[in-house]
Amino acid sequence: MNLSERLSLYIQLTRLNRPIGILLLLWPTLWGVWIAGHGHPAWLIVLIFTLGTVLMRSAGCAINDYADRDIDRHVKRTQQRPITSGRISGREAVWLAVALSVASLLLILPLNTLTLLLSIPAVFLAGSYPFTKRFLAIPQAYLGIAFGFGIPMAFAAQLDAVPPVAWVLLAANVCWAVAYDTEYAMVDRDDDIHLGIHSSALFFGDFDVLAVMGCYAATLALLALAGNMAGLGMPYFAGLLVAAGIAVYHYTLIRHREREACFKAFLHNNWIGATVFVAVVADYLIA
Repeated sequence: MNLSERLSLYIQLTRLNRPIGILLLLWPTLWGVWIAGHGHPAWLIVLIFTLGTVLMRSAGCAINDYADRDIDRHVKRTQQRPITSGRISGREAVWLAVALSVASLLLILPLNTLTLLLSIPAVFLAGSYPFTKRFLAIPQAYLGIAFGFGIPMAFAAQLDAVPPVAWVLLAANVCWAVAYDTEYAMVDRDDDIHLGIHSSALFFGDFDVLAVMGCYAATLALLALAGNMAGLGMPYFAGLLVAAGIAVYHYTLIRHREREACFKAFLHNNWIGATVFVAVVADYLIA
């Protein structure tokens, strides 16, 4: 196997060819960066957290495929993933994840001690999430904590403290993750039942659509609370109304529980995250 072919496999393993996961991780991180920086974050902080998001999400994907290597072979959609298909060894994937995690750690070395300390649970959450679907009824909630931990780190990096608004934003991200990842889990519901894997779609059962919409409502309520705590104004809350409209659109996609429509709704969550971010930036620019 030549270098080009191996790099192509690494891109597949880390999902760099499917950036939706990076975006769902990046948007809440940028919410935290901008609010912590009162609309004027240091550009070094922006760069560090953007690159760190890409690196940690890539590491998480490698660990996820390692953890699911015996499961993926039984699911048609995942049978050709690099580890499952035998094109990359499990050990190689783990070493790649370690290398990416170390690179992410090197990025934050210039930052303060509190940020470095928070990186420890951040790495643990990212590395352990793939295994939670074996025993947690709603592993998507754990995913929300892992995907949102860049928020308290962003506050720590700029303020050397983690104020209450950071934890409210993290809670909002947990609710949002349960919403969008339940939509994703609705696609794989039949396979998860067969393999005995836990997911929020199975946990909520016939109330899955209602649960998704309830999580969207909780997300928006917590974001409104965070905005109030941060002193944000009408541009921000107008953005939340737009995000609410997008959530309603998602209801039209998932209400019949059709696989393709549910997956489309999952992918479309990028626009909810982007809308909230634009609302935060616009509020600070106009104020």
